Amino acid sequence: MSAPALWTVDAMAAAMGAERQGALPAGVSGISIDSRTVGRDHAFFAIKGDHRDGHDFVPGALAAGAAVAVVAADRGVELPSGAPLLVVPDVLAALRALAAAARARTDAKVIAVTGSVGKTGTKEALRLALAKDGETHASVASYNNHWGVPLSLARCPARALYAVFEIGMNHAGEITPLTRLVRPHVALITSVAPVHLEFFGTLAKIADAKAEIFLGLEPGGAAVLNRDNSQFARLKRRADEAGVSRIVSFGQHSSADARLIKCALHPDCSTVQADIFGTELTYKIGAPGRHLVDNSLAVLATAVLVGADLALAALALAEFKPVGGRGVIVEIDLPGGSARVIDESYNANPTSVAAALALLGQTTIGPRGRRIAVLGDMLELGRRARALHRGLLEPVLANGVDLVFCCGPLMKALWQALPASRRGGYAVDAAALETQVLSAIRAGDAVMVKGSLGSRMAPIVKALQRLHRDSSGREKLQTAPAQG
Repeated sequence: MSAPALWTVDAMAAAMGAERQGALPAGVSGISIDSRTVGRDHAFFAIKGDHRDGHDFVPGALAAGAAVAVVAADRGVELPSGAPLLVVPDVLAALRALAAAARARTDAKVIAVTGSVGKTGTKEALRLALAKDGETHASVASYNNHWGVPLSLARCPARALYAVFEIGMNHAGEITPLTRLVRPHVALITSVAPVHLEFFGTLAKIADAKAEIFLGLEPGGAAVLNRDNSQFARLKRRADEAGVSRIVSFGQHSSADARLIKCALHPDCSTVQADIFGTELTYKIGAPGRHLVDNSLAVLATAVLVGADLALAALALAEFKPVGGRGVIVEIDLPGGSARVIDESYNANPTSVAAALALLGQTTIGPRGRRIAVLGDMLELGRRARALHRGLLEPVLANGVDLVFCCGPLMKALWQALPASRRGGYAVDAAALETQVLSAIRAGDAVMVKGSLGSRMAPIVKALQRLHRDSSGREKLQTAPAQG
């Protein structure tokens, strides 16, 4: 193999209780569950999902260079004779077993991150900050569910000094088995916000679900909590009940262990002065947004808790860049100049939309430019959904948003509340709204696009990015099929 072995096949088979078939390699350099992106010398796990069965893609994965496939016993007979296979009763259970073996073999300091908003950005900031101190492994993308967490853990190299895992949920009881698999030394909760209210009903119940992360903490482990969040006292109580030995807080509150002294928000970055466990320091975050400032305090507190160098961690944050769909800013050429597109299309809830509107409010615009918000429905909010959508009027006005384009039956509540002068356009869905947005944008504008995944706002971002001038100077739109 060209890359160092992540796992020997002997260790994999032992961990998973697998039966060997075919000519197997000595080891594998990685683990994949997607035949489209499987790497050479990887192990391909044929997981059965809601819509597709990985067993259907085993031949393609092997042809693409996978060294071995992990398959279920009842499907192995369908595969070519002699194919390199590890055969198990259940593939997802085997992946969890391999993840448990990965956790057992590592000496890394392990961090688990959850929260209603900011999980992925905080995880990425931790990856960046800790990597300056030593080899750091972290979940990719938003792999934070029942298959994403074990996949991320199974991919952890034995030599890693730090490992960071994102854990998500939308129902009670989902975090418990994941945190017990990860067994973190530090459990970080970014915030508790009105997300998945359809399933929980109250913020207190959301807080209790997030607090499940404490149940997997290693003895002597620490909880890192947002001191400014309305659910801080409840989370602290749950941590005490779980026997957490150290509870650390971050925020602007005077008693926070990682305390914000002051910050300056700029269009492309932020500068922060903070007190981290009694050490005062000033640092830069390489992306804009007050929410990033708040979460940077948690990042630096966590770095101290796992023994990393605080100064190096703080310096590293100057290199931070937003994750795709979560604040990435793209300049697009238009007749007469350029416009800025802020891609916030990954997901949405009242707290994250308010943060995105604040980001739009601090974004630089041209002489004739306008701040434009393009908003799709926020889903899973239950009976308060319409009121929460209507409540976005306040951050729209507070952040000087000039025009708002809305789509979806829930976002119509905001549309109806908007002053006539700020109404850009309304449509039943994102596909129908796209043309209105493209027709309205002009040089100097800043356009922010956000909505829940089910609102399918990402194609609007892609359409904006395709907007450009042809050689004759006329505005031209390159059409392409929308992608989900």
